[in-house]
Amino acid sequence: MTTTPRERKLAILAWLAVCVIWGTTYLAIRVSVATIPPWAMSGVRWIASGGVLAICMTARGERVFAAEHWRGATFLGFFLLVLGNGCVVLAEVFVPSGLAAVIVASAPFWMSGVEALRRDGERITRATTLGFVVGFSGIVLLIWPDLFHGGGSGRRFVLGVVALQVACLGWSIGSSYSKRHARSTNVFSAAALQMLIGGVMMLAISLALGEWTGFHVSTASAIAFLYLAAVGSLGGFVAYTYALRHLPVSLVSLYAYVNPIIAVALGIAVLGEPFTMRMAAAAALVFGGVAIVRSQGQTRRPLMSRTRKSTMAITSST
Repeated sequence: MTTTPRERKLAILAWLAVCVIWGTTYLAIRVSVATIPPWAMSGVRWIASGGVLAICMTARGERVFAAEHWRGATFLGFFLLVLGNGCVVLAEVFVPSGLAAVIVASAPFWMSGVEALRRDGERITRATTLGFVVGFSGIVLLIWPDLFHGGGSGRRFVLGVVALQVACLGWSIGSSYSKRHARSTNVFSAAALQMLIGGVMMLAISLALGEWTGFHVSTASAIAFLYLAAVGSLGGFVAYTYALRHLPVSLVSLYAYVNPIIAVALGIAVLGEPFTMRMAAAAALVFGGVAIVRSQGQTRRPLMSRTRKSTMAITSST
């Protein structure tokens, strides 16, 4: 299925929406997990958003719960939502929102690595390897003092950073998978099924961890939760799914450049989060490494696009 010029324009607008919306959700997540347990918040958020979307699509005659869609939706619900989103929420219990966005900017490293493992993926070159080394040295710079001298809070910070890397890996695997499968399903119906399945998985994790006892929801956390469910999930995830359907994975992943700028600014302005010179240096290394990796992808893509164009598609269950 070929993308039309109109679809491409809409996909670019959807990508821009993702840049802005997901830049603000880091702040909303940080505020929400101040009083709401992370997996409980995530599970209810995605079930609520997916339920609303599923009802709307079913009312329009779409087959949201068709049996043939469940396998792909389950795979993507786990990798994109449980790992990709759930681990970000978990990490923000320990990591400031702006800093979390900076660390998630390493997602293109993981996307390039996942692509390299596929037969039809882009190969890793020496320059790409250099980009990995530069980018991850920024993450090492970020966590090094807390790794050995941070005490209990420092260890939790390091665990938060590790959770963010797991999130990047999960999101990359899900995005790569979704790009290479049939795309006949309505994008909104596909997103609804993913949200519901991912939400149920996260709710199960929450129940297993006993999160539903002894917590109080503040007004600020409730407002942040509603924003995440309505704007972050329904708006952002659907926009991301549409952009991924009609644009290259490597282009869509560039939202990770924009999100940290918005997230850091909001974190400083609203929550008074610190952003030291060491953090700035680490961020510069991460962005520098990503720039090297992305420039390599851009130089190779024209040569590969003719042979891969027919196979690069989104799954019928996304």
